[in-house]
Amino acid sequence: MGDIRDWRPFVYGGMASIMAEFGTFPIDTTKTRLQIQGQKTDRSHSELRYRGMTDAFVKISRQEGVKALYSGIWPAVLRQATYGTIKFGTYYTLKKVATDRGLLHDKAGNESLWCNAACATMAGAISSAIANPTDVLKVRMQVHGRGTSDVGLLRCFREIYVHEGVRGLWRGVGPTAQRAAVIAAVELPVYDFCKLHLMETFGDQVANHFISSFIASLGSAIASTPIDVIRTRLMNQRRVHQLQPSMTPATATPTTSAPRLYYTGSLDCAVQTVRNEGFRALYKGFIPTWVRMGPWNIIFFITYEQLKQFY
Repeated sequence: MGDIRDWRPFVYGGMASIMAEFGTFPIDTTKTRLQIQGQKTDRSHSELRYRGMTDAFVKISRQEGVKALYSGIWPAVLRQATYGTIKFGTYYTLKKVATDRGLLHDKAGNESLWCNAACATMAGAISSAIANPTDVLKVRMQVHGRGTSDVGLLRCFREIYVHEGVRGLWRGVGPTAQRAAVIAAVELPVYDFCKLHLMETFGDQVANHFISSFIASLGSAIASTPIDVIRTRLMNQRRVHQLQPSMTPATATPTTSAPRLYYTGSLDCAVQTVRNEGFRALYKGFIPTWVRMGPWNIIFFITYEQLKQFY
């Protein structure tokens, strides 16, 4: 990998992430819609509009147009240009540092799973926290679909900043970092492990990259979906005003209370979701998550491995 200051893993990671995002974004939109529906605390999303990924895909296309499936694509691309670049570049840089200090490999020359996972966890958490505002913009635009066609990225950013402040752009940063850490801790080490053990059978070829990335995606989907549901709901929520009846019977005019959030944090969101919708609600959007992660990882790792041929 060369010098630990090598810029190529960062650039190649960002480029491969953007390619994968364009190829799988409509699936991500269906996942987001499935995750936010059925909330008892949020009346605007209490209805179960979609029965599953295929039904969501068809209904969004028919009711809002195919273009709605790509609502939020530009903040998603911007997210990958930052998150993907930092995540993969940092991961391989940390592995290089660990190798130089004799921490990554044991006496037999095998990579330590725990050291590998630690590098991936740090890279995922740091990069996702930095890129959180782009994730918030993506989720908001995906949820509203056709309603964001005249808004655009900059106007959406301005509305969040004006009405919710800087904190609004980092809404859900906790579960976002946790999700990214879990995905990275499972996905990257599993991919490297599978690729290494399939080397004798397939060599360092596309078939190896394809199988390794598919196996890695299943593990990360199972581990990350509950956190992803909580993250999506926290990012989509806005401060709302509740109407309260007047204290004087003569003038029974409702008054407006101070704005509040539906969920006070990750734990509160998880508890309310399970209490109101059952434990299975934490796995809403699992199928599109896995279906997307498979092609996403395949596109990413194949692109990344091909770009590596340049050095």
